[in-house]
Amino acid sequence: MLRKSFVSSFLLLGLTSSPAMAAAGEGAPAIDRHQQVDALLAPWSGRDSPGCAVGISRDGALDYARGYGMANLEYDVPITPQSNFHTASISKQFIAFAIGLLAQEGKLSLDDDIRKHLPEMPDHGKTITVAHLIHHTNGLREQGQLLNLAGWRGDDLYTDADILWVLTRQRGVNFAPGTEIVYGNAAYTLLAVIVRRVSGKPLRAFADERIFKPLGMTDTHFRDDHKEVVPQRASAYSIREGGGWRISVPHNDGSTSLLTTVGDLLKWEQNLLDGRVGGKKLVAWLQTSGKLNDGTATTYGGGLHLADYRGLRMVSHDGMDAGYRTDALLFPDHRLAIVALCNGSTIDPSALTRKAADLYLSKHMKDVMPPAVKLPEAQLSALAGNYWSPLTDEVVRLEFKDGALRQVGVPTAFVHTGNGSFRPGESMHVWRFSKPAAGAPRELSIRDVWPTTRDFVRVSAPMPTASALAAFVGQYRGDEVDMTYTVRVADGRLAIRWPRRDEVVLDAVGGDRFAGSLGTVTFTRAASGDIDGLTISNRRLRRLRAERLVKAEVPRAAGAH
Repeated sequence: MLRKSFVSSFLLLGLTSSPAMAAAGEGAPAIDRHQQVDALLAPWSGRDSPGCAVGISRDGALDYARGYGMANLEYDVPITPQSNFHTASISKQFIAFAIGLLAQEGKLSLDDDIRKHLPEMPDHGKTITVAHLIHHTNGLREQGQLLNLAGWRGDDLYTDADILWVLTRQRGVNFAPGTEIVYGNAAYTLLAVIVRRVSGKPLRAFADERIFKPLGMTDTHFRDDHKEVVPQRASAYSIREGGGWRISVPHNDGSTSLLTTVGDLLKWEQNLLDGRVGGKKLVAWLQTSGKLNDGTATTYGGGLHLADYRGLRMVSHDGMDAGYRTDALLFPDHRLAIVALCNGSTIDPSALTRKAADLYLSKHMKDVMPPAVKLPEAQLSALAGNYWSPLTDEVVRLEFKDGALRQVGVPTAFVHTGNGSFRPGESMHVWRFSKPAAGAPRELSIRDVWPTTRDFVRVSAPMPTASALAAFVGQYRGDEVDMTYTVRVADGRLAIRWPRRDEVVLDAVGGDRFAGSLGTVTFTRAASGDIDGLTISNRRLRRLRAERLVKAEVPRAAGAH
């Protein structure tokens, strides 16, 4: 049965059969490797859960393609290699490629001020270029979080026009362009709009004509109508409280939503190797890291992550939107491509693709994971506390729980790797604690997948008393998102709410700072000491301000005393 599904996949995906696959029926080692890949996906192979479509190619030839789990739980439709998925941020490399095609033709320059093509965007004081958008060095605030703070619900319809509306209202940015890298989606929405304005064609039409049709990607398109019927499209699901699954699909007519199959994406991965469409110079540019103003490489090219994996050069990108989870990676030096398209929010396709890569390339790989170094529990518990970043205004909360240091609300335990450094679980992120100087608070630096290090200082301000919380109660107006927020005390804690959104409980972290699901809320004070506003900050959005509203006096009725 397994062998039959592979053979039919060659015909349906339009890829050739590799020698390894041809030998699979003769008991060659390849079939064992395929069974090992099957084992990785076994938890998602049932008929009562979502799952994944997985495709693997070697040197342009299909080596493996199979579906696991269900494309639609309501109608009992299984996932196959031909199932079509919303791939979320995997779309970014195609948008960058479209920009590159237009640059090749002299229709735009990567050094163009974006306001040349987007004159409605505000002037933030320093030029944001097209290249800044491509490499996430632009400083723009995250579009989804802005819409959230403007009252959009997670399953609301939104369009490019909605995103432009909120971006054009912004008076601030996260950082000066070129000084940092912070991944975000707003930049690529703007790039898609630029493609439309410069080419005179919608992104969908441009990509169909210049990318998808030439590569034979017949099951791929940029969605511009969320009501469109798409053959063999997989639905998506998230965990339902109390057990089971609930439907979780995005609703947007934005130009950055890519629908495709594993077979079509493998054709694209091959183009990243041979440049059949666009030419080798363009695909090489796509795989070249951007740089910060000081020359630091960002490890992000044209919609592609460029980080190594276990000592091997890897080009990749993942995607996450509603219940969809996707990942596509390429090892150029070994001409191996692996794609996993999944439709369940609890599935980690990036872990699956890398474990599959281990099966294919283990003899070429190195063990680069820093080993664990035991640390006494007393020293671990001493690191717990709240840490605040003066740069980003973020707060991270750490606790000592079940014998390990962890982030509050996050199950992953920190592993000590020596000299005050830790890694969260099996990641390569580095959290480094400094030894505090006499009378000074402890400091923490965090370096994740990006080269920009975030520095934090332990919060030493006292927690507000229950009676002091009343000083923060009131209404706050955020003009940049056209929204008024109400802060109240509920069960001895602050809570913030705004129209069409659920109330968010805020936990005190010290002084005038609080933390909740929307990030850090910092209340600000006038020279008099009275609360005059608040700011909201998180990883992709810094210091969005809302001014406190002063209640107007209610006029007395005539003759009243």
